[in-house]
Amino acid sequence: MNSSNILETIKMIEEEKLDIRTITMGISLLDCIDSDGNKARTKIYDKITKSAENLVEVGYEIENEFGIPIVNKRVSVTPISIIGGATNEDNYVEFARTLDKAANTLGIDFLGGFSALVHKGYTKGDKILIQSIPEALKVTNKVCSSVNVGSTRTGINMDAIKEMGEIIKRTADLTSDKKGFGCAKLVVFANAVEDNPFMAGAFHGVGEADKIINVGVSGPGVVQRALEKVKGQSFDVVAETVKKTAFKITRMGQLVGNEASKRLNVPFGIVDLSLAPTPAIGDSVAHILEEMGLEVVGTHGTTAALALLNDAVKKGGVMACGHVGGLSGAFIPVSEDAGMIDAVINGSLNLEKLEAMTAICSVGLDMIAVPGYTSASTISAMIADEAAIGVINNKTTAVRIIPAPGCDVGDMVEFGGLLGTAPVMKINNYSSDLFISRGGRIPAPIHSFKN
Repeated sequence: MNSSNILETIKMIEEEKLDIRTITMGISLLDCIDSDGNKARTKIYDKITKSAENLVEVGYEIENEFGIPIVNKRVSVTPISIIGGATNEDNYVEFARTLDKAANTLGIDFLGGFSALVHKGYTKGDKILIQSIPEALKVTNKVCSSVNVGSTRTGINMDAIKEMGEIIKRTADLTSDKKGFGCAKLVVFANAVEDNPFMAGAFHGVGEADKIINVGVSGPGVVQRALEKVKGQSFDVVAETVKKTAFKITRMGQLVGNEASKRLNVPFGIVDLSLAPTPAIGDSVAHILEEMGLEVVGTHGTTAALALLNDAVKKGGVMACGHVGGLSGAFIPVSEDAGMIDAVINGSLNLEKLEAMTAICSVGLDMIAVPGYTSASTISAMIADEAAIGVINNKTTAVRIIPAPGCDVGDMVEFGGLLGTAPVMKINNYSSDLFISRGGRIPAPIHSFKN
């Protein structure tokens, strides 16, 4: 690296909020399966704490040596529904406690994998895990949960979607003292990926190696500053600018991933290219879109601007790193993005526009607070809409909705840290009860038949 490149990177870090959002170690728990739940949990604790015992230390070493902030150190594990299904237990809360204990021992920020994959149907373990989610998220601090309810190849499990609406409501109620905070650690997916390093949806897929290192990059502020230098120029120039900037950001992610892999003696998996915002000023995806010429995010043209951003980020990132994966694109979590929060407050951004944007972005309706009185069937219907977008467009979509107990439209719900502040958004009050009560499965789309 020449001196100009070094100075440019320092400026990105100090002035433009560039960071590595997470180093996530994926750990397979398949060799921890045991018919005795207590033995299985002992194996799980021992494997996680041994495998990731140096993860936090190595993260700090890399931060200090390279001057690159690494915001989170995380672990993801095999979906616990698979491990728990081998036991005769009828509740998996103790598995969640074990994961939380391991996370606290390691000093990591989050541990993902209290998860189930039910896009085509339930196993015994899936049913038990899903029913255990509300209490599990109440009694743990660092455990994150996810459920995959649909895929392009299998269609959409509407029975699971109905149940997840009820689970989200129950989770909000059990964590009402924190305005439904448990729901911030619960994601419902369609087309979930096996190598996602981001929470709350990360789990270690069964097709992955025994252990792996995945890196999630960030850098909305860097992209915004780059676009400030090409004001008024054509979208060809905008796309090229974003692409070149994403290349630089991803190179840094690859450097950190390779270093972590070498020092931990764990294979390097992927870099997730997602532009992950924070509530901090200067670290907003919404402000990137506004820099393209939108007066406020949410106005007409927002979806087109997001499409350009997402595509250019992918093109630049793929050129920079041979192993790109995870979700990779732009995140639009409302509570975690200062620009999105402002747009909701001033009325330019609503749920309907956010849903349109999710046809383009990496995830879906993410970190959105709705009134506490929102019914389970309405939440299920939101999940169904997002699953349909994902399944039809062959992309990952997700829902992280917080029905904030005791809150109404216009109230603010404070979660703190990276999770930020969520303005409670207006919902459509007409009923979806009869639609959700049908159950069954929405068949896979015709373009799923590719063999």
